[in-house]
Amino acid sequence: MLSISVKELHKKLVSKEDLVLIDVRTKSEHDGFNIGGLLLPLHTLLRNIARIPEDKPVVIYCEKGIRSQIAIQRLQQKSDFKNLLNLNGGMDAWINQFGHSSELQIKAVIGD
Repeated sequence: MLSISVKELHKKLVSKEDLVLIDVRTKSEHDGFNIGGLLLPLHTLLRNIARIPEDKPVVIYCEKGIRSQIAIQRLQQKSDFKNLLNLNGGMDAWINQFGHSSELQIKAVIGD
């Protein structure tokens, strides 16, 4: 399974790399804090498989990185995805590294 660190993802977001973010947490978790992207809770993921592109990197995230690993496993069982990356440590790692700033707020802080 491919993965990406929060620092690597942050660099890609700041440089505006073309990628897709998918949050597989619940709506209440997403509403509490997120870094953007599609909200596709784990229990709805396979119903929404058509919404997931296969032609660009897709970073899947959750709170700690466990549900996102499960999501990737399920998606790869149903389709031949080669572009899925698990966010190591999920939102916990993001918050530990960057605080509760969203990706857009971080861009403003670093002057991008």
